[in-house]
Amino acid sequence: MNRIITLLISAVLLGACAQTAPTVKPTAQKTISQQEVLENLTQVRTSSTYTLQPGDLVEIKVFQEDNMSRTVRVDGNSKISFPLVGTLSVKDCSLEMAEQRLVSRLKDYIKNPQVSILIKEYGNKTIYVLGQVKKPAAIQLPPEKSSTVLEAITSAGGFTDIANTSKVRVLRMENGKQTSLDVDVSQITKQGDKSLDITLMPGDVIFVPQSMF
Repeated sequence: MNRIITLLISAVLLGACAQTAPTVKPTAQKTISQQEVLENLTQVRTSSTYTLQPGDLVEIKVFQEDNMSRTVRVDGNSKISFPLVGTLSVKDCSLEMAEQRLVSRLKDYIKNPQVSILIKEYGNKTIYVLGQVKKPAAIQLPPEKSSTVLEAITSAGGFTDIANTSKVRVLRMENGKQTSLDVDVSQITKQGDKSLDITLMPGDVIFVPQSMF
């Protein structure tokens, strides 16, 4: 799978080198290399592998202690606040590690505490736009904002003259597996069918292929 992704991104980046500068300035973006994309694609956001980041919004529940349930945001120092334990560092913690750390602190107050932590919202939302766009880039959005395929392509300068706008593909990692979603952007722009403009998830890679003449 990694070999296939490598070949795909290599072809995309080689084609992008000859493109002109973008006419639209994105909210926040940076030019990306093949290696950077591959490294981010390997950071699958599952409960076992994802490391909590500043800005993440998490839901914390303690079994049979409903009054302690909280939805809290990880602060800029990778810390959270929780009843009884006060401030708790979750730096470099997976969800499982954060649960264990909280259990350890709660043992002084609750007998055999059982803690579950779920991510409600990712704080660091980075998506990737590659292929036939004017400036392939990594685009980072603020925690409170979502983005669609069309918005992301616009932020990357829009399509090139040889882009196949009806065959845009979104590569997404879910539960450790790569899935592919096809989006017909031409139907969105020409016919106004906004139902086709899907909301992106952190880590999504948007690939715009070249038209076949």
